[in-house]
Order: sequence, then structure tokens, then C-alpha cells
Amino acid sequence: MKSYPIIASITEADQIAKALKSGVQRVNLMTGTINNLREIMEQLHDSGKQVFVHIEMVGGIGRDASSIQYLAEVFQVDGIVTTKSNAVAAAKQAGIRSIQRIFAIDSYAVETAVRMVKTCDPDEVELMPGLMPRVIRDVKQKIKQPLIVGGLIRYEEEIGQALDNGADFVSIGDSRFW
Repeated sequence: MKSYPIIASITEADQIAKALKSGVQRVNLMTGTINNLREIMEQLHDSGKQVFVHIEMVGGIGRDASSIQYLAEVFQVDGIVTTKSNAVAAAKQAGIRSIQRIFAIDSYAVETAVRMVKTCDPDEVELMPGLMPRVIRDVKQKIKQPLIVGGLIRYEEEIGQALDNGADFVSIGDSRFW
């Protein structure tokens, strides 16, 4: 995975076909509903993609442990993306991976998020937005998990800058970079 550090962030249904044809190995799914999730998962898995479902953005998915267990058993998701610590714990119970999404709105928010990450111990952390080299370096030094950055990234130079400053992966919704 490290050899291809781009994660496709799928926010609209028409991006699915582009992701299927792309070189990305992972997608963060942030579109669809519980009604079409099986079809989306089958397409992405059949093309060899790992799929992490953002439980707060895919419609009809609850945010409790039972919902996450259901995603694991019925839809065979590879993992979840969430802002909720309790969902990270539920993912561990369900035997799937978790990405804890954190937002750097100010210094206090970053420090609070780092404490939360240390407490709930997700498999990976996603820092939003991904355009802050100093914050990327600071967070990377304070956590043990792989660091994903995303949000507001528009140019190839910004991807390189994020990776150069400690990001392990960049999640991006622009299919030109997949």
C-alpha cells in the first residue's frame, strides 16, 4: 500500500466507476446508502479494492456497535472511517479496521484529538484538512498509527508536501490523482 499512497475518497456515485478503473488500492466510501451498499462493495472488492465505509456519511447506517457488526458480517467491509471513539471500539469488536478522522481547527482541537487517538487506539488516523505541513509533522510525532491526510488538497505539489511532512497516505476525492 505504501508504494501507492493515494486513497480514493468517493463522495459521489459517479466516482465509483473511476475508482474501479484507477490504480488505487483503497477507497474511503462516503456515498450511497444501506440500500445500494452491497452492490458498491461487490464492485469495489471484485476490482481488488479495500473499502472503508464512512459510517457518518453513508445513508442508513447507525453509529452503534450493532451497525458496525452488521457492516462487517453482511457487507464484508474492510474497515470504517469515523469521528466517534465508540465506533472505533465497535470496529475492534467486529474484527475490522478503523480510521479515526480528526479535524485541526485550532491547537486545542488537535491536542484533544491526539489524546482521543491514544485512548481509543484506531488502526489509522485521518487528519483534516491536509494542507498543514507543521501540523502534519506534529501529529505524526505524537501518534503511533499511520497518518492519512485529506481535505482541500487540489494540486500534485500539495500531495507531495503532505507526504514529505510525514503523512503516510493522502485521501483525495479528485480522480485525476487516483
